[in-house]
Amino acid sequence: QVQLVESGGGLVQPGGSLRLSCAASGSIFSISAMGWYRQAPGKQRELVATFLSGGNTVYADPVKGRFTISRVNAKDTMYLQMDSLKPEDTAVYYCHARDSTKQDYWGQGTQVTVSS
Repeated sequence: QVQLVESGGGLVQPGGSLRLSCAASGSIFSISAMGWYRQAPGKQRELVATFLSGGNTVYADPVKGRFTISRVNAKDTMYLQMDSLKPEDTAVYYCHARDSTKQDYWGQGTQVTVSS
């Protein structure tokens, strides 16, 4: 089992920055992929950025060049640095992990609101 806890959301003006954190615990040695997703009101949950099993990163087109995913200690802490935020980035952001058995784990989510 893997437990994920996000933090760092909040209200920010357009053009501002936020950094989200995800703390992983439990069987983190089993994690094969780890990343961030978001879900805006009335929309499906979508990929934001993720580390793949080989360590490569993938970013969704809307966030390329503005968001940066990073991690420390291999897998127990992950960040999402969000710069040049836009109102359309408003969503609940979720930390995600997948283990070697392809089981998915989700955090509780953290709200990001971009508004003037």
